[in-house]
Amino acid sequence: MIFNSLDFFIFFPTVVILYFCLPHKFRIYLLLTASYLFYMWWNPLFIILIIISTLTDYFIAKNIYISKKKNIRNILLISSILVNLLILFSFKYADFFIKNINWGLNIWGTHQKIPYLKLILPVGISFYTFQTMSYTIDVFRRKIKPERNIAKFALYVSFFPQLVAGPIERAERLLPQLEKKQSLDFERISYGLKLMLWGFFQKVVIADNLMGIVNIVFANPNSYKGLSIVVASVFFAFQIYCDFAGYTNIAIGAANVLGIKLMKNFKQPYLATSINDFWKRWHISLSSWFRDYVYISLGGNRVSLFKWVIIIFITFIVSGFWHGAEWTFIIWGTIHGFIYLLEKVLKKIVKKQTSLYKITRKNKAILGLRILTTFSVVVFAFIFFRAENFSYAMALIKNMFTFDIKLNFDNKTLLINSLLILIVMIVHFIERKVDIVKYISEKHVIVRFSVYYIIILLIIGLGNWNLTEFIYFQF
Repeated sequence: MIFNSLDFFIFFPTVVILYFCLPHKFRIYLLLTASYLFYMWWNPLFIILIIISTLTDYFIAKNIYISKKKNIRNILLISSILVNLLILFSFKYADFFIKNINWGLNIWGTHQKIPYLKLILPVGISFYTFQTMSYTIDVFRRKIKPERNIAKFALYVSFFPQLVAGPIERAERLLPQLEKKQSLDFERISYGLKLMLWGFFQKVVIADNLMGIVNIVFANPNSYKGLSIVVASVFFAFQIYCDFAGYTNIAIGAANVLGIKLMKNFKQPYLATSINDFWKRWHISLSSWFRDYVYISLGGNRVSLFKWVIIIFITFIVSGFWHGAEWTFIIWGTIHGFIYLLEKVLKKIVKKQTSLYKITRKNKAILGLRILTTFSVVVFAFIFFRAENFSYAMALIKNMFTFDIKLNFDNKTLLINSLLILIVMIVHFIERKVDIVKYISEKHVIVRFSVYYIIILLIIGLGNWNLTEFIYFQF
């Protein structure tokens, strides 16, 4: 973990106090120093990679903007993308390709093997490389002007609350906020701290408790059957959501304390009525990134039907591959792409049938069925996302469809985990209309402080303090 809990509780308040004590002109340098220290706490050497990405895109973007020759601008953009992708490829994907090349050589009877690089995967590398690439592409598209202040741009790339697991911010949103003079606003700070509290609860209470059953089942795919695998798969869906949304809420809350608003990354994803709707609600900063910089760049919906289908598959497969250098992630992305296209095909048929029988889209039974169907697809696809390898995934799927309703779990653990999932779904329904933090803040003083104290007591009593990393740190 970048920081353990105690370290963070010392680090963050110190940064906040210094931030509001220092004159405005020094605050960028304080946050930049804090961001670099935050990342170096894990491994000091890997700060070099962030600096390389920062300097590359800072100078290339400036030259792209001033250049009037299209060829030069294209070469500069390609250079920027290649540098960032080369860094990402070397540390994240090189051994995956070497493994598959060696597998191919073995099939052809060649016993000579390519040695593995065995490089340590830097935390958050997929996030900050995408963030800095989007900046250069936006400058190339004349969507924004290049940033002149190199310290400010370096902070945009490395801003510590969202450095290691997002949200993946855009320059047009984040850069202007970094130079804005912030004052002490106790209402804003209170909101940020409450959001951080909710994020910690999601992580150490919900996600880390669900992890117990999930880890046991997915590590022993042939030891469980039927309903046990279904339950573990559902638990993983909620585990990864609470783990990632928990980090996001901590990040957004911490930034909010400093007066900086980060984009929302989740919007009740398990109330989605289709895969298309799911990706408008899940990891929004990433899905919008792929939409703007992959899907649209390849032609979007401006091409023939055949090319559009290919573009959809490319976008979803690349999205899956972004998450990890394993075939299981590629399959996960492919499943989402296939279901997305299937929904497009069935949309006209369903619309015709509902019109024929005078059934509206707001019909509660139909709406519930669509939510349940979408959730089932998401949970099924997550088996490939979570499984250690393809063989484990197939064993889990095979055994899942074996009729066995026996649950081989401790009843107390099962009950606690089920209640925690119920809390998530209650919050999902509340947040359809209002932000959960604001919703509680508007309640009577006795009600809201009772909720705060209960959350704190649950964190202390049920929290898993084994300091397990956030799942998305590995991406």
